[in-house]
Amino acid sequence: MFQVYCYSKCTTCKKALRWLDEKGIDYAAIDIKEDHPDEESIRRYYSMGSLPLKRFFNTSGKLYREMELSKRLPEMGEDEQFALLATDGMLVKRPLLVGDGFVLAGFKENEWEEKLLKEREG
Repeated sequence: MFQVYCYSKCTTCKKALRWLDEKGIDYAAIDIKEDHPDEESIRRYYSMGSLPLKRFFNTSGKLYREMELSKRLPEMGEDEQFALLATDGMLVKRPLLVGDGFVLAGFKENEWEEKLLKEREG
């Protein structure tokens, strides 16, 4: 079963969950604000794929902008970025879908369809 970190007020998350429901794909929804991934989990998710670390940040989020992270991230080391992501779920790109050996950050229907339907078949 897949884990989907999402935020109940996020329209993209709602769209992603609706898509999963329509496809009949089982998942466990996790409230990213209340139960965000810890640093160890984020490190594990990062190591599972080919996503750059910046893709794990919610770059359009209010907190990201308030913290001026677009200016600060390039100067930060990976350890600092992992620690920062673990401090607040609102910094993490959502929805964050975690499968067996892979992770997808954000909802891009074609990307999800390719990965999830391939998982279902294989």
